[in-house]
Formats: sequence, C-alpha cells, structure tokens
Amino acid sequence: MDWRSAIKGFQAYLKLEKGLSDNSIEAYSRDIDKLQQFSDSHPNSLKPDAFTLNDLRQFINWINELGMIPSSQARILSGIKSFYKYLLAEDMIKNNPAELLESPKKMRKLPDTLSYQDINKLIEAIDLSKPDGTRNKAIIEVLYSCGLRVSELTELRLSNLYLEIEFVKVIGKGNKERLVPIGGEAIKALKLWIEHPRVHIPIKKGEEDMVFLNRRGSRLSRVYIFMLIKQLAEAAGIKKSISPHTLRHSFATHLVEGGADLRAVQEMLGHESITTTEIYTHLDREYLKETIISYHPRN
Repeated sequence: MDWRSAIKGFQAYLKLEKGLSDNSIEAYSRDIDKLQQFSDSHPNSLKPDAFTLNDLRQFINWINELGMIPSSQARILSGIKSFYKYLLAEDMIKNNPAELLESPKKMRKLPDTLSYQDINKLIEAIDLSKPDGTRNKAIIEVLYSCGLRVSELTELRLSNLYLEIEFVKVIGKGNKERLVPIGGEAIKALKLWIEHPRVHIPIKKGEEDMVFLNRRGSRLSRVYIFMLIKQLAEAAGIKKSISPHTLRHSFATHLVEGGADLRAVQEMLGHESITTTEIYTHLDREYLKETIISYHPRN
C-alpha cells in the first residue's frame, strides 16, 4: 500500500461518508502528511500498513522534538487515529496500531481569579448615582454570587427567580436547567433593581420577562457585560485583564478554598464532568507561600 493511494482514499471517505468540509479534510490531510514525513525519515521508509504501536509512539516523540505544544500533538494524533480506523474499516489492515495510542496530556491553564477584596473594589467602583448604577451592582453581585456564565446572566428571567427560597433557575449549555443558590447581598441588589429603576423602563414587546434590560427596554448583550467589567476594573485600579468569566472562576475558587464539596460546586457551575471542576482545587499561591514561610522549620 502506497501513501498516495491511502491518503486519496481517506480524503474521499472523509468527504463522502463523513460529510466533512474542505477545510476539515485539508486539516486531516496535513496530519497524515506529518506521518508520511516521519516515515520518510525512518531507515525502512514505512508504508501506512507497516506501522506498529511502537512506531506510532516514536512518531509522537518525533513531533514532540519538533517543538509542538501538547494541544497540537493531540490534534495530529486524532487525525492519525481516524486514518487507521478508515484503513481497518476498508480491510486494508488487519489490526489497528493506533487503537492503544495515548494522546499527550494537555496542559491545563489555571484560571485567573480575583480576591474577595478585589470583588468588593469592583462593586465599590459602581456609580450608584447614575440611572444604571443599581442594575450594574445587581449584575456583579449575581455573577459572583451564582457563578453564572455571561450568556446565563443575559438570559436570566424574572419567572426563574425564586428569591423567597434563595434560588434562581438557570438555563445553561445545551438548554439544560439547574437551580443555583443565591446569596443575601445579591438578592438585596436584585430586588432594588427590579422594584425601582426597572419599573420605570419602557419595556419592548417580548422582553417583559428579562431581568436585565438597557434603557431602551431590551435585554443586555454579552458584549455590554464584557465592557462593563473592564470599565469597572479600570475604575477600581485592578490591573488584571478580567472578564465576566473571571467572576465565575472567583466564585468557584473561593468556594473550594473555603472547603465546599467539589460535587456541589460542579452542580452549581453546571459542569458535565467533575474533571472540569477539579481545576479549582488549586491553592491560593500567596496563602501557600505564607504558610510555608510561617510554619516550615527552615524558615
């Protein structure tokens, strides 16, 4: 089996059977090109059907030595695995050498968070003398109190607020509903917004149930929330580059550091997998440093 016919067959399979776009097919083809380049550098110049699991592991080492980051390596290996699944399905090979091949572990970037003091600074930077000040305070309080995604905040509805029992119903990713507890300060800020400035806004038809509205009576956009957070951070003297998601990260981190059960945090965030939530188990670096300096016998 030669490389050219194997690659052409794979491209036809991706187009006709998988219905992939030209861009996706091109990306897959580049992955196989890398494998062919490795084959050409091999003493025996291996054909596609001659590769073993050990050869593919050597290929991983080879692309690693090229300086590719783990995420790029993982993407290439995904293409290689698809290629060998195709060869097996077409009876061009008897065994799939890529079946037991493990992708390199992607580095997980720890999210930026704000301290509780920074959260307070952000809230204190809101000008409550302006008409939208009360609303903006409610926005920050709800983001931090409930750990909402920005889209969940902009789509929050009056009919989904159960403030008497201190819960809000949130529509998350994939239209999945979840109940999230809401704290006293956020409830107070929400009630102040809903019962006072909001009642004086001429609300557009179809927007009556939306919690957060602009002056024209339409729901707020995601872009507006991003701009609001950046403006408040600047006014508060916070040097970090922050976004609405920073408040979500801060919410989760502060809960975990305070001893909250990881499963409970997973439920509140609406994470599908507990492994996504586990990223919040990192310790506050300053706290860790202070602990070592204070208690280590060599300090």
